[in-house]
Amino acid sequence: MKFIKLGIISVIVFGTLIFLGSLLLPSTAVVERTGVIHAPIDTIYKHIGDLKAWEPWNPWFKPDSTATVTFSQTTVGTGAWYSWEGKISSGKVTIIDSDPLKGIHYSMDVKNMRPVDAGIELKPTADGKATAIFWHMQTHLGLLPWWKLRGFMADKIFGPAMDQGLTKLSRICEGKD
Repeated sequence: MKFIKLGIISVIVFGTLIFLGSLLLPSTAVVERTGVIHAPIDTIYKHIGDLKAWEPWNPWFKPDSTATVTFSQTTVGTGAWYSWEGKISSGKVTIIDSDPLKGIHYSMDVKNMRPVDAGIELKPTADGKATAIFWHMQTHLGLLPWWKLRGFMADKIFGPAMDQGLTKLSRICEGKD
């Protein structure tokens, strides 16, 4: 009986310590990537502003080869969306704000995941010969330890895919692909 009581107390103490320790972790996960694409803003905007143009460069466009993708009636501008339904995951991306001179702001909702607030910002470089691009994603994690731990590792999980996406986008916009 003492062994069971000690086990229960140990589990409660250990769980409490994990929860208290997780309070030290940030409640928001942010992943950001920047780059320079040697192409004008309007060329890049054609690939980020139209959801149908995401497939060749965006690493999360169709996360599952069995997924079926559905688009809104219009795929460009504020309110445009696409959704996917597959064996592994399902979700929806909606453009919240779109400006051909500045970029886009969008939300991504994936089943069994926290909503993601994201954007791709565009600015001409100082010399005017290229475009600086800033891709960012932010997720509010709440207080649960398992979400905070995942948020702590978000850059390692999602950063390489964002790097790959920016590289592909750059190659497409610069006419190398």
